[in-house]
Amino acid sequence: MYKHILVPTDGSKISLAAAKRAAKLARELGARMTSIYVMAPYMPPMETDVAAFYPEYSARGYEQAVRKSADKALARVKAVADAAKVRCAAVAVTGASPWRSIIDAAKKNKCDLIVMASHGRKGLEALLLGSETQKVLTHSKTPVLVCR
Repeated sequence: MYKHILVPTDGSKISLAAAKRAAKLARELGARMTSIYVMAPYMPPMETDVAAFYPEYSARGYEQAVRKSADKALARVKAVADAAKVRCAAVAVTGASPWRSIIDAAKKNKCDLIVMASHGRKGLEALLLGSETQKVLTHSKTPVLVCR
């Protein structure tokens, strides 16, 4: 059965719930987990006549803030895995397309299952924001378990 489960997280409650299900499944199967947080690359603010320079918008300030969010989200997944007595590695990567980074991480780490949450967006919201889960489902050759 499954030996290595990839668990993407964005720090939300629903992704933590998916991590709990992944940890339970991993414990039952004797599998290990890898948690991934995909950080968006830094995009400098557009210059306008009314824009002012704010240090938090510097590349360094942005990277520190995003890394802090990643570390916090990954620590939560690690705590869930630890409570289930499941080995769990954590990785934060920078990528413009989270779905592609997730699929690449599954390949790189030789994961045989991806367990991830779906926010269940519908209508215009889904059209505008897109669904990273849907894109992973569409493009992944690795099986995907979607939790709601």
